[in-house]
Amino acid sequence: MPRATARLQLHAGYTLHHARACVDYYADLGVSHLYLSPITRARAGSTHGYDVVDHAMVNPELGGEPALRDLAQAARRRGLGLIADIVPNHMAAHPDNVWWRDVLEHGAASAHACCFDISWDGPDPALRGKVLLPILPEPYGVALAQGAMRLRHDTDSGRIELEVAGLRYPVAPESIPRGLDPQILLRRYDPARQAGRERLHRLLECQHYRLTWWRNAADQINWRRFFEISELVGVRVEDEAVFDAVHALALRLYAQGVLDGLRIDHIDGLAAPGAYLRRLNQRLGAAGASRPPSCAQPQAYVVAEKILAPDESPDPRWSLHGTTGYDFMDQVGALLHDPDAEAPLRAFWQLLTGDLRTPQQQLEAARARMLERHFPAERQALVRSLEQIARQHRQTRDWSAVSIDRALSAWLTAFPVYRTYAEDGGRSGADRRGCDSASKRAAALLNALPGSADAALLAQLDRWLDGGAARPAAPEHRTGPPQQAEALRRFQQLTPPLAAKALEDTLFYRYGPLLSRNEVGASPTRFALPPEAFLALVQARANDFPHAMLATATHDHKRGEDTRARLAVLSEMPGQWRKSAYRWIQALPDGGRLSLADRYMLVQTLVGAWPADWTADAIEHKADVVAGWIERVAQWQLKALREAKIHSSWTDPDLAYENAARAALAFLRDPGPGRRLLAEIAAYALQLAPAGMINSLAQTLLRNTLPGVPDLYQGTELWDYSLVDPDNRRAVDYPRRITMLAEALAAEGGIFTRESDWRSGAVKQALIQRLLAARQRHPALSSHGGCVPLTVAGPNAHHVLAWLRRHEDGTALIVAPRLCASRLSGYASGKPAAAREFWASTVILLPDAVRNGPWRDAVSGALVQPGPDGALHLHHLLRELPVALCLSLHP
Repeated sequence: MPRATARLQLHAGYTLHHARACVDYYADLGVSHLYLSPITRARAGSTHGYDVVDHAMVNPELGGEPALRDLAQAARRRGLGLIADIVPNHMAAHPDNVWWRDVLEHGAASAHACCFDISWDGPDPALRGKVLLPILPEPYGVALAQGAMRLRHDTDSGRIELEVAGLRYPVAPESIPRGLDPQILLRRYDPARQAGRERLHRLLECQHYRLTWWRNAADQINWRRFFEISELVGVRVEDEAVFDAVHALALRLYAQGVLDGLRIDHIDGLAAPGAYLRRLNQRLGAAGASRPPSCAQPQAYVVAEKILAPDESPDPRWSLHGTTGYDFMDQVGALLHDPDAEAPLRAFWQLLTGDLRTPQQQLEAARARMLERHFPAERQALVRSLEQIARQHRQTRDWSAVSIDRALSAWLTAFPVYRTYAEDGGRSGADRRGCDSASKRAAALLNALPGSADAALLAQLDRWLDGGAARPAAPEHRTGPPQQAEALRRFQQLTPPLAAKALEDTLFYRYGPLLSRNEVGASPTRFALPPEAFLALVQARANDFPHAMLATATHDHKRGEDTRARLAVLSEMPGQWRKSAYRWIQALPDGGRLSLADRYMLVQTLVGAWPADWTADAIEHKADVVAGWIERVAQWQLKALREAKIHSSWTDPDLAYENAARAALAFLRDPGPGRRLLAEIAAYALQLAPAGMINSLAQTLLRNTLPGVPDLYQGTELWDYSLVDPDNRRAVDYPRRITMLAEALAAEGGIFTRESDWRSGAVKQALIQRLLAARQRHPALSSHGGCVPLTVAGPNAHHVLAWLRRHEDGTALIVAPRLCASRLSGYASGKPAAAREFWASTVILLPDAVRNGPWRDAVSGALVQPGPDGALHLHHLLRELPVALCLSLHP
């Protein structure tokens, strides 16, 4: 199993060759596996790799398979393995995708028609036997008149193709007149002439796709997309032949010892996740038998991208090692927030917005909007499936599509988790609890009294979508009759995009009492988490998924891990923060339009993202650099406004409002009041920064010492003040990191804790290296040791997290501060003695079994000797750093 992973984002600017050059660095840092973003061929110029066009090929833009093999060999020489991110749920709906292209050319008769979820026989006669292609910039008639579509002759293939927006689409061979010279044919179908447009229109009507305005996708789409992205088409990986084609490359590379594990992207998008994982593990087991002896391992490492609700855990029927760590990212973030700040910060937000609804009510409003405006086609397809089921029985035939839609919409609005997994032998206990919760809340939304017609219909919906009686399921088993299985599939593949788009990409951009709690995997209903609840979640993960990933930063995060850690400090001082924030909000120009809420979100972003190694006078002395940073903030701001869908949106941008928002940022660059305001905000951020670093080190310690596999996102071994993608995928300065790590490794004894080392992030990088080295020395303890709380006594005992991990090869003591970062900032600002005073008279009481020691500090290397009463004095233990990992020296 991996000891620790490092996630690398591959693209044309950072290829497999570049990754190979970083192998020694990551090996020296202490990771055991490089965890690669998708390596299969994606759309040309893709910066993320999830828009796959060919599952059978390593992306040539990344260096192709030879470069991957070179990387694997270099990694193996340093004892590192490779994990690849695979994308079984979707592909690019792009003409470079030969499967998709073949479907567009031949329709339902295509050999690849079974690869995609396409409704060939939907209710719209215009779409019978056709694929909706929502790619036109204007309505069809306007686009035709403007010449947005025209035929082209490909001289290499000799084919006639349709060009739209710079892309070439296939034309059904049978629709093209035979025997005409290509140039004559192009003139006959020239849209510049009326006769040519008419001929072109008739030809387009004969295609296996129906061209339409991009805005029509939400209302008319007849194939499953990834979320609401019409450039990504869902793949039917539940079909065994499709599964084999999608996974052939990954399985071959695993069999050859090139790959050692897989990360499954968006597992909730699959029709049958449990069956998928069983098939995948069976194939991996067979492939593993062929691995070279030097690469032998009992099983492949398999984790899945899965967003969990606060009280949810992965389905116990799943054959995998755990999630990719969004759950840990949320839990450790909540642990570092003071629960007493939730009420005053929410009250401040309500003062700014005038919106007194609870977060749950606001989430339901976002879900309702998504159902109505963004997923109407998917919702109506599910309604039609349910209506067909209703009409098969006398007891239910009177339920109309309209009534089903009304009840279903309320049920979906109230649904509390990403999805159920009832296709896998019926609902689990967790599935039943989620559906019961949805039914109760939907009844309240509909005002459906017991015994009413709406209450009866809600109960019927629940029965239709229950997956049948729970029973063991074979890999390909589908419960219930075909119509019910189809309705269940549509339901279970609708709720995940609905949940993600309503919460992560809507509510978290329109609800912002404290933006550090608006993160992927988080819930607006959970602001903070007490230590005992956090530890219970840690222990549950250790029991059920001991090798799950532990992440605090990802390629999908909305704010860097250190941005969040800094903003979390504000929960320790909500009153002071509100006064400062309100003054800045009022000082920002609003252009007559910019809301107080949007100004407050901007202020939080400026405070959280100001780089720790800048001074406030950087505004004057580094004007160009600061201007570039403000432009990055502007990119976040634009995305935030459009995702919120209140004053602007991606589909209907309000340019006047967006310009007012951008003017507020531009104001901060202008000499005079604007720069003075930015300087004041920057000074506040820098005053807050040391405390934020204390939180960051606590977060770093917990990620690298608790049960699970710590995952390091590229570049975040130094301070990470990034914003949402693409900002969090910017290039990493590896030469700087390599130099800094070399200095840390050469240091005698402990790590450097000078103020300059804090500002640069060197202290964080060195801490990670020491913690991972400890994991390497004590692998069984790191993988299997339990985690129990210790008794802490003294005036500040409630600000200490002290946990003990024990296993056969040793004992580890984990110590971190909580909710006192603002009082420990001296560690990071050159005044550790002042910070140590906070711990005076506060002690950890070790149990009898381990009190005799001795212990060694894994970071400084110093011996730690408890007192005869088993007491460890924190002002001695935490002399130079606010965190500690101590290892016992017994065999």
